Amino acid sequence: MTTDIATSASEGSKARRKAFISITIVLLAAAAAWWFEPVWLYEWIKVLHVVAVISWMVGLFYLPRLFVYHADAEQDGEPAATFVIMEQRLLKVIMGPAMMVSWAAGLWLAWSAFGFSAWWLWLKIAGVIGLTGFHVFLSRSAKRFTVGENRMTARQWRMANEIPTVLMVLVIIMVIIKPFG
Repeated sequence: MTTDIATSASEGSKARRKAFISITIVLLAAAAAWWFEPVWLYEWIKVLHVVAVISWMVGLFYLPRLFVYHADAEQDGEPAATFVIMEQRLLKVIMGPAMMVSWAAGLWLAWSAFGFSAWWLWLKIAGVIGLTGFHVFLSRSAKRFTVGENRMTARQWRMANEIPTVLMVLVIIMVIIKPFG
């Protein structure tokens, strides 16, 4: 068992190092692009934003599904331990960075294109704040699962899985339809 933990720790360390290097490269490229303000910058930031949002949404949909199975697993069994590792990696390696990039790129796009002046944009931001709150809730729930203190049933996790869907639909309506001017 100690070999599995050591392997898991070294794999996690490698994943963190790769994520740190990737984030550093992206931040340096972003700083250079911001400084020189090339014509193509807005479209590429939009691409970055969409990719980050898709990655974040995948995590927001998948993590509650993992919780459904984790809630049904025997607390001290091997599947529960595997779910803890999967949940932590999903949060730290995919969801956290994707959320941060979504926010950073989204705020830059909102500022550069709209100056934060459109009502639909504020409703979109409210939806994204809701998604961020759900992300925080999932993160805290993962910590509770880690110590064996889950508070919800598998059925409740299935129902909670609908929250990001509703918020995502709100955000998409605001971006595409742009009601309220």
